[in-house]
Amino acid sequence: MDNLIVRPLKESDISTVIVIDTLDECKDEEPASAILSVIGRFVSQIPRVKFFVTGRPESWIREGFRLPLLAEATDVFVLHNVEPSLINDIRLFFKQNFLELARRQWELDDWPTKEQLDLLCERVAGLFVYAAATIKFVDRRNSDPKEQVNRLLRSPESSAREGKAKLKANTTLDSLYMSILQEAFGDDDLEDDHKTRSILGAVILAANPLSSSAIATLLGFGAKDVFLRLSSVHSLLILHDDINQPVRTFHKSFPDFIVDKTRCTNERFHVSPPTHHPELLASRLELMNQTLEKNMCNLPDAITNHEVDDLRERTERYLDPSLQYAYRSWHKHLIDGYTICTPSIASALRGFL
Repeated sequence: MDNLIVRPLKESDISTVIVIDTLDECKDEEPASAILSVIGRFVSQIPRVKFFVTGRPESWIREGFRLPLLAEATDVFVLHNVEPSLINDIRLFFKQNFLELARRQWELDDWPTKEQLDLLCERVAGLFVYAAATIKFVDRRNSDPKEQVNRLLRSPESSAREGKAKLKANTTLDSLYMSILQEAFGDDDLEDDHKTRSILGAVILAANPLSSSAIATLLGFGAKDVFLRLSSVHSLLILHDDINQPVRTFHKSFPDFIVDKTRCTNERFHVSPPTHHPELLASRLELMNQTLEKNMCNLPDAITNHEVDDLRERTERYLDPSLQYAYRSWHKHLIDGYTICTPSIASALRGFL
């Protein structure tokens, strides 16, 4: 760094931008990015040089930007916080690729329609790798591009076809997800995989997004443990430093992938709805049976809900978010089509009723 970058740039005194793209592709075993650590040591010596760094928010990258030497000199720009209506590059990407496809094939004039393009952009939800997979799927050899697009738009609830589309040699959207999970789970503590799957299952199968703290309460785990395990797959989730903020997936294609055993073929990572819906139901019933009691919101006697002006405020003040989720959504895990009413669940239901 000193010999090849810092000293030459100091001596030349030119204004320079150095781009480090997809930093997450580095194989880095350090707690904080080694590259960012080195930049932090030298960046103050080359004030006319700016570094533009991109990458998925892996934990070691986020820790690198938090290093004292870098924190004050860094502006972090989170792409998924950008208003979707302001994102035009996906649409331009689609237009250019469809135009190129039309040049190579007959009868593709004025295609796709604006409505089809709008739906594709909405489906992609700002995830460029998903847009690339969509184009690869549409531009398959010996396939009609129009029919390929129609197939995608006829089945908006599944990303299975795009997941199998080749992005580059031996790489698909599914293999990208598999590699991220492989790195997150690691090769150690195989017996501990069930806990990680349970936590991911709570994120994927919850009727409404849950926070790390709510997941911890519902599953009986420590909040810090839940947050650390979710942090290991941070690049697939919208995860806040505040453990009371809801956790969401970046894109629906990830839940589609991880619950489908024909796509997520490694049992270590696969979240099985028939396994995890009953688990989530049981945890919610147990929490309600242990926690619910009469008049928890301290309401006056003989009063109906619509007569309580501050009912929402009382609910937020007196009822834990995990309990609110439990009593609002437990039935959804019961009627999901996967849950079998086992003796333990039947007993918990009787106790609750």
